[in-house]
Amino acid sequence: MDRDVSGLRPAVGRERAAAVGMVAVAALSPQLGAALAVTLFDELGPAGAAFLRLAFAAIVLWAIWRPRLAGDLRLPAAFGVALGLMNWSFYAAIDRIPLAVAVTIEFTGPLLVAVIGSRRPLDVLWIALAAAGIVLLVGPGGGAVDPVGVGFALIAAACWMAYIYLSKRTGAAFPGGTGLAIAMAVGAVIVLPAGVIQADGALAQPGMLVSALVVALASSVLPYSLELEALRRLPESVFGVLMSLDPAIAALVGFVALGQELGPRDVLAIAMVVVASSGAASMSHR
Repeated sequence: MDRDVSGLRPAVGRERAAAVGMVAVAALSPQLGAALAVTLFDELGPAGAAFLRLAFAAIVLWAIWRPRLAGDLRLPAAFGVALGLMNWSFYAAIDRIPLAVAVTIEFTGPLLVAVIGSRRPLDVLWIALAAAGIVLLVGPGGGAVDPVGVGFALIAAACWMAYIYLSKRTGAAFPGGTGLAIAMAVGAVIVLPAGVIQADGALAQPGMLVSALVVALASSVLPYSLELEALRRLPESVFGVLMSLDPAIAALVGFVALGQELGPRDVLAIAMVVVASSGAASMSHR
């Protein structure tokens, strides 16, 4: 006898709609956290803000998962190095260039991961479209884009690639979020020396600590948790397409929260990267 599944469809639809909402919040939350972090740079510097974000996120994750320091810890340690350098270089980038430009350049990391090893000719088109968008964004005549800031964003993109590979292996080797908690602590230690030097005593200011805690919750704890739940309800290809909107969301947050205006050329370049990323994501799991 065929099973009547008509009653299940509304429930599935609600699950999918809730998951899409989770992804939307998970995409918006880190950009708001980054916008708040920019306001801390005058006191803490990019390294100081990155250290406090990683440290608070590590404290929260350790309290939740209570990881045991046993077995081979080289994998989460490597994951933590990538995580720490990714946060540090990204903050160093948005200290010099607009948030949307930094996010767009950084997004080439996961885009390359999505198409590396692919034999589909269409993936070459996605890479070419994204590369053209990046050149248009930072090339001659595209505005006064700080080349050092672009360099930091490219470092963040490379670290994001390493982060993706190492996070998958760490998640398979350690239960729950224990591997992430260990990695977050390692990342905080990696950034600690530069953070202390740049912050120059501001790390202990109560106002800075409260703001940094909000940044950690918005940029790390909340989006990681929501992404995990969303992936349980959505196909990976749909999830990837939705997350590909990050550069566009960063442009909106940068304009509203930081007053960072973009010209038509910048908007076109960001749109090219978004289309390339969503195209690659939508086909990478077929």
